[in-house]
Amino acid sequence: QVHLVESGGGSVQTGGSLTLSCAVSGATVSSGCMAWFRQFPWREPDWVAYVLSDGGNLTAPSVKGRFTASKDNTKNILYLQMSSLKPVDTAVYSCAWSQTADTCLHPTYRGQGTQVTVTS
Repeated sequence: QVHLVESGGGSVQTGGSLTLSCAVSGATVSSGCMAWFRQFPWREPDWVAYVLSDGGNLTAPSVKGRFTASKDNTKNILYLQMSSLKPVDTAVYSCAWSQTADTCLHPTYRGQGTQVTVTS
């Protein structure tokens, strides 16, 4: 069973930065696809960024240039570095793991999430 636990969320002012972490057990971040999603109230989760096993990554247009996903294979942790945060970035952020790149945006496993609130 794959288990993912996010941390690092909180409240930050507009223009500020946060780094989220995702600790993974039962799978390795070096394999498959590791992804970040965010969920606004009353909506389905949207993908934010993902990192493939070969290191290739992609960031959603809405956050491109501001958010960066990365992973530490030795610690088995996925990160999401967020900068120039805006109030519209306020959401619950969760990480996910998929065994293949094909299922990256429809992951098998996802964590409970961590709240990020950006105040104006």
